Amino acid sequence: MDRSTEIREFLRTRRARITPEQAGLPPHPGARRVPGLRREEVAQLAGVSVDYYIRLERGRTQGVSETVLDAVARALHLDDTERAHLFDLAQPGTARPRRKRPLAPQRVNPTVYRALDALAVPAMVMGRRMDVLAANRLGYALFADFEARPRHERNFARFVFLDEAAHALYANWEKAAGECVATLHLYAGRHADDPQLTELVGELSVHSDIFRRMWADHDVLAHTTGTKHLVHPLVGELTLDYVTLAVEGDPDQSLVILTPEPASPSAEALSILASWNGASVSALRSPERNTTPGRQVRHSWTRHDAP
Repeated sequence: MDRSTEIREFLRTRRARITPEQAGLPPHPGARRVPGLRREEVAQLAGVSVDYYIRLERGRTQGVSETVLDAVARALHLDDTERAHLFDLAQPGTARPRRKRPLAPQRVNPTVYRALDALAVPAMVMGRRMDVLAANRLGYALFADFEARPRHERNFARFVFLDEAAHALYANWEKAAGECVATLHLYAGRHADDPQLTELVGELSVHSDIFRRMWADHDVLAHTTGTKHLVHPLVGELTLDYVTLAVEGDPDQSLVILTPEPASPSAEALSILASWNGASVSALRSPERNTTPGRQVRHSWTRHDAP
């Protein structure tokens, strides 16, 4: 992916969503040919020259200062996540682009594996590009048995956009898909030169018109807390709150834990799903297979490294 293109499109889409009135500018006589703010209006609001802002929007950010980026962020009404994304893309104070270094393989700490196995609620470890690095039995049973898939398919974005099961699983699939794309865009700000991200975005763009449209919006989202509304094929409707926790030692790795409200129908449904243990994963893959609720299946981790 090209960092200059990412900056250009991100700034263009941000200024397109703000009207002069929202920005506090006086009405401009005559028809406007562009949606939102013009480049010169952003420059005026940020207190920089028009030429300087145009260079910035074209991705020429070498040596740009944090003060200027802060001013542009205020002019475009960026939230904290969008501001951080702009800084990731622009790399303020950098005289020349950072040297591209291969990303080291990601490994899940054995302590995290033990924590996953000890949790009585669905949980998974997410890595770069929304790769699924590990999950507990309920995590796999709730979404998909990623462990049984080829290594390159153990990715949550691929699941959401290319697996028909995901369309049925989410009560509001398009909302979930938009959040997925916005999370990928946030990662792209930190690792625009990741060739596997480029490959993933290319694959999803080819196979999904909706992904291609959403990717062009350049929205960003930091998944920290929220609620997922699911319709599981085995236990029906589930409303689960989630929290995303950073994993120490790897800034691109996080632990996602999903919990129901105590004593709720979702808690009961999740308890039923848990009673199937490992058998629930097989049932999701082969609904016609006869399995017995409550059968205890010992889980053994398949530990792997993700690039």
